Amino acid sequence: MLNSITKLKSKLESKVLKNSFWGLAGSLFQNVFLSLFYVLIARHYSVDDFAKYIIANSLYQMIVAFSSMGLGHWFIREVINHSDKNKLAAKFLKMQAYFGIFFFSVNLILAFFLYTDSTVRILSLLFAANIIFDNIIYSIKNVNIAQFSQKKTVLVLSIEAFSKFVIACLLFVYPFSIIYLAVLLVITRFITLNLFLRIGAAEGFTLTGFWREEIPFSYIKGILSKYWPFAVIGSAYVIYWKIDTLIISKILPLEDVAHYENSFKIFSLAQLVPVVLSSTMLPKLVELHQKPDKTELQAVYKKIFRILMLYGLGAFTFTYSFADELVPWIFGEKYAESAQYTKEMFFTILVFPTSLLQANMLIAMKLEKLDMWFNINSVLINSAICLIGLYFIKSLSIVNYAIFISFIIFHISQDVVLLKNKIVGLPHIIGYLLITLITVCLYMFLQTKINDVILFPLFWIVIGLLVMVIFFKTKHNLKF
Repeated sequence: MLNSITKLKSKLESKVLKNSFWGLAGSLFQNVFLSLFYVLIARHYSVDDFAKYIIANSLYQMIVAFSSMGLGHWFIREVINHSDKNKLAAKFLKMQAYFGIFFFSVNLILAFFLYTDSTVRILSLLFAANIIFDNIIYSIKNVNIAQFSQKKTVLVLSIEAFSKFVIACLLFVYPFSIIYLAVLLVITRFITLNLFLRIGAAEGFTLTGFWREEIPFSYIKGILSKYWPFAVIGSAYVIYWKIDTLIISKILPLEDVAHYENSFKIFSLAQLVPVVLSSTMLPKLVELHQKPDKTELQAVYKKIFRILMLYGLGAFTFTYSFADELVPWIFGEKYAESAQYTKEMFFTILVFPTSLLQANMLIAMKLEKLDMWFNINSVLINSAICLIGLYFIKSLSIVNYAIFISFIIFHISQDVVLLKNKIVGLPHIIGYLLITLITVCLYMFLQTKINDVILFPLFWIVIGLLVMVIFFKTKHNLKF
């Protein structure tokens, strides 16, 4: 009996590892081709056309963040033990289709209310159609997560990412307008949906006739009333970044929309490492938090914290040194001004990686509702500083510094909770703030005296040697 349980556990762990591997591999592959797609269209279209594309796309992304109502977690938990998995999956898909239709209408109303430009309105109409497709795809992706079939999701989404890259390449052979580009993207998304329905779902699931499943309104209402916090948590990140795009589009010139989105594209690539590392550590943090003795938890947490702190400093110093050369090379000389705004946005990378780890620590401690309120506060603070600041100073720099300030407040709020729960001590919090401040100020001062090509490697060789000395002296040989 014990032997069979051990085998079952081993098999389950193997499935989890494979699922995680395919999820990570797929994310990296898709990000490469989607980033290339973004760069190619940025280089091809005029600043005005590209900015209008970004505005319509940002509004769509903000609405789609709400449209699924964050119910993927509910479905994954329910489907595992449900007697008729196909029936539950069909209900979930139909429910998501209803949400998609509703938020399709919301997107259109907001687009026509906020913008008078005909191109933005047409693009918004086209992108809004994607919401219905996205919600159904979202449902099938969660079916695959629950059934450890991430490989199928990766296959279909990788085909879509590569297809978008091919469409962007066609622009340099047979140029077409930004409207036709949006039409092709919607068609690509529709094909992706059909691939998911036919070959992309986990084995044993038949989803092509999901719309025939009866689903009363009371059923949907009951689920929403119970699980609404998931919608807030799931959408907070997207809203945080995309609401700034909408604010910029209403107050600043169109080219500032493009500069902001270029900066964020580079920033989002820098986020990949802390996102992956923090997510990977979550199960370990949960496991260690369940132990009565919190010594190992504190040690492991602090070690990962230091790694993420160094990563943030490394990403900032690299960008601060080389953005002026790299950004125009990536996006084209017409976006040379984006370099300065990218450097400003990368002040946030100093706190983003560690705040992400702290958020996962709060989830491990079952304080996700508190994390939800921190996210809401962060969105409100960011938006308030943007609106007030832009009223007096019409500069994109205001938006970047608003993001940075809101993240500092977000980080300190997390620090206070972790301090109260004795996960970290006051010396840890103060030490982190002082080391980060001194390192950044020192690097910015040295940059005025030493060439960046010499400064960056030399600076990090010295820091690397200091870290090695501290490591061997303290002998922190922690087991994971």
